[in-house]
Amino acid sequence: LKLLGSWVSPYTMRIHIAFRIKSVEYDYQEEDLSSKSQLLLNSNPVYGGKVPVLIHGDKTPIVESLIVLQYIDEVWTHGPQILPSDPHRRALARFWASYIDTKWFPATWEIIANGGENVEKQMREAREAMDFLENAFVEMSEGGKKKYFGGDDIGFLDIAVGSFIGWNNVANGVPGVVMIGEEETPNLFRWSQRFTDHPAVKGLVPEADKLAQYAKKF
Repeated sequence: LKLLGSWVSPYTMRIHIAFRIKSVEYDYQEEDLSSKSQLLLNSNPVYGGKVPVLIHGDKTPIVESLIVLQYIDEVWTHGPQILPSDPHRRALARFWASYIDTKWFPATWEIIANGGENVEKQMREAREAMDFLENAFVEMSEGGKKKYFGGDDIGFLDIAVGSFIGWNNVANGVPGVVMIGEEETPNLFRWSQRFTDHPAVKGLVPEADKLAQYAKKF
């Protein structure tokens, strides 16, 4: 069992968290995304060596982090369940996870890459996404009675959103930008602190300064 990934990738972080939750041992290969290994390129030729990639025995490698999360939950059924058991809650979790990947992070990356300049549209989109997610958390946590999107413990949507906390911290360093903030999104702010301190997450969120230095390459 081998995971190919990168420390800068929030998508890779998702898989690390899932394996911690399931108490599964695995080999990890850190990839230099500017000089990808042949193993990575061969394992994910469809997306040109995009990480993460999960290699499980001699089976076809599994790619795309949200799909890998679901695979892990279905294969390793021991330990806490990652996806909600209720079909409706499971559908909502998948919807918001997809929304974050396709709407919020692309806009946030543009803000970071351009230092907040000439990205008014992206700033509106990112701010709107956080407002939507704040409301979604209130709804899915039963009005804030639960600690996480997934209930009393972290689950699929917590992992999907929480994997971006490092990059959220980078965005918050751009003048005039606040994503998850104590005043702007109080419920998400408190959730983010609990998530970062969770045993399955602790130590995995990259430092904002290191991520910011990486972003300067683009």
